Amino acid sequence: MKPEALLHPTAEGLYCPVGDFHVDPVRPVPRALITHGHSDHARPGHGTVLATRETLEIMALRYGVDFAASRQIAGFGERLDVGGVTVSFHPAGHVLGSAQIALERQGLRIVVSGDYKRRPDRTCAAFEPVACNVFITEATFGLPVFHHPDPAVEIGKLLVSLEQFPERSHLIGAYALGKAQRVISLIRASGYDRPIYIHGALVRLCDYYVQNGVELGDLRPATLEGRSSDHFRGAVVIGPPSAFNDRWARRFHDPLAIFASGWMMVRQRAKQRGVELPLVISDHCDWPELQETIRDVGPEQVWVTHGREEALVRWCQLQGIEARPLHLVGYEDEGD
Repeated sequence: MKPEALLHPTAEGLYCPVGDFHVDPVRPVPRALITHGHSDHARPGHGTVLATRETLEIMALRYGVDFAASRQIAGFGERLDVGGVTVSFHPAGHVLGSAQIALERQGLRIVVSGDYKRRPDRTCAAFEPVACNVFITEATFGLPVFHHPDPAVEIGKLLVSLEQFPERSHLIGAYALGKAQRVISLIRASGYDRPIYIHGALVRLCDYYVQNGVELGDLRPATLEGRSSDHFRGAVVIGPPSAFNDRWARRFHDPLAIFASGWMMVRQRAKQRGVELPLVISDHCDWPELQETIRDVGPEQVWVTHGREEALVRWCQLQGIEARPLHLVGYEDEGD
């Protein structure tokens, strides 16, 4: 069986004609398999959605309980028959509930990795390499220039700044799902046990992580109601990046602008955002980790879905691995 007969790109996203389903479709479809809860992969309006329990619950939190006509839970490692295709979900290490999806039929296995990372993360299950014939990978940071530093070292920069500028509010921009909780967890792992203040847009997802056993410590609302801005002197305040463009951020005492993202390695991006303290903390693989993952998986073919496609395709070809870009559209970097 040729791989393209089992899975191929369409305007809606990756489509499996045998099982009549899409993986991470960008438009509403009758049957969708979802890798994780970020909005560029998990959209509302589908007929049936198959995903991990956490992803389904995160979609309900973000879109409402009626985000799909029906839903089905896939446990990690469970083998399910979907229209004659054996489907299984495996940890991707990206955010809570994130999964790679393996499709099998007639001795052919294709793994759709979704978004994934290889670094240790106490807020979600670790990535597990799944041997396959075809590995479909993202390439968000798929250029040789991207070598992400140790996240603990980046958090150390925050701790130093808190010591050097104890009178300033330290405002960290971090995406609501995954990044915010990981940054909080990293801060706690560094020994910081003071209250951390969070924007209202993070509350439900942080509460959800805590309900699922992720320890985040003392979290408090980052609201000035009934308080003066002096209350937040020297405090750590975390909010979605969008909130830093409105009046909310300007209400704090002498705010120090921080942003946690793999893109903070690009100085021009930090400068454009007005970031004083860039923290290079990514929830995607860097260039060496993409290479490591492909070696671990050992595929005959690699299909690259989004990001810096051409460089990774060329690297695979130089290793004797057949590779091609899929040129899928509609996938951004919400998680980074």
